Amino acid sequence: MRKLILLLAALAAFIPCANAGKKVVRIGHFPNITHAQGVIAHAMTRQQKGWFEQRLGPDVEVQWFTYNAGPSAMEAIFAGSLDLTYVGTGPALNAYWKSNGAEIRVIGGGANGGSALVVAPDSGIMKAADLRGKKVATPQFGNTQDISCRAWLKPQGFNITMTGGDVTVMPTANPDQLQLLQSGGVQAVWTVEPWVTRLEHEAKARVLVEESDVITTWLVSSAKFLKENADMTKKIAAANAELTEWIKANEAEAQQLLVVELKEETRSDFAPDAVAQAWNRITFTPEVSQELVNKAVEDAKVTGFAKGSTDISKLSEKP
Repeated sequence: MRKLILLLAALAAFIPCANAGKKVVRIGHFPNITHAQGVIAHAMTRQQKGWFEQRLGPDVEVQWFTYNAGPSAMEAIFAGSLDLTYVGTGPALNAYWKSNGAEIRVIGGGANGGSALVVAPDSGIMKAADLRGKKVATPQFGNTQDISCRAWLKPQGFNITMTGGDVTVMPTANPDQLQLLQSGGVQAVWTVEPWVTRLEHEAKARVLVEESDVITTWLVSSAKFLKENADMTKKIAAANAELTEWIKANEAEAQQLLVVELKEETRSDFAPDAVAQAWNRITFTPEVSQELVNKAVEDAKVTGFAKGSTDISKLSEKP
């Protein structure tokens, strides 16, 4: 048996790999509706109908990776295990500043809006002041919704610290927020679609604050990948823009692909009608609004996530 195993191993060494000689591009996204371009493109890759692959050519293999929230994706870029990712403004800006502008480049837009603060039906929270002494869940410490939540709470007159204060902000993975809200472990959640709509439907949560004037998702590249693969990155940015327009022109088909892929990635069912409802909160766009970028920078300053220089002169770079 041992000889047979050794023989098979020796023979395998002479069999060309399916992706031998191909350039591998590693792209990340989250299992969120606001990351529709990534989710849908991932679905197309899984179905052997890759959107990016068709535009990058037969010598390129696209590998997809999923993350719960932005800080984890930024860590992967820093570690060199990810080339590009769909991500929110908060983690991308934090990573950019942390690397003194050396690591992160925005190459295109994804989605605006689609996030909200929802409260439990029996929480008694009817206005901002009612949040005093309450616990609010966010997807991850330092992610876009976490920063938005803290930036909104401070002007309401609350003292907010990184770990406590007048309102306790509790970073909690999106799939765990439902149980916490239903059990009373938290009284409110600041999150993003499809989780906002799921909390409305399954926990009877009520929207207290809806964010529409915020960049929820953009497409970023590691500076190293962009420098070494300028032509390919240009094609990726163009493919993202084309896919965004396709999604807007083919909503029914796009939503169907998204529902199937979200189930594959999260092992959870997403009702098509709930996805359609969530869709209405989101503006898909390949453009990046400078006004909304400036708002994200200001939120990072207000919440203490931006310390020192907040220069963003090298953040956006056309490949």
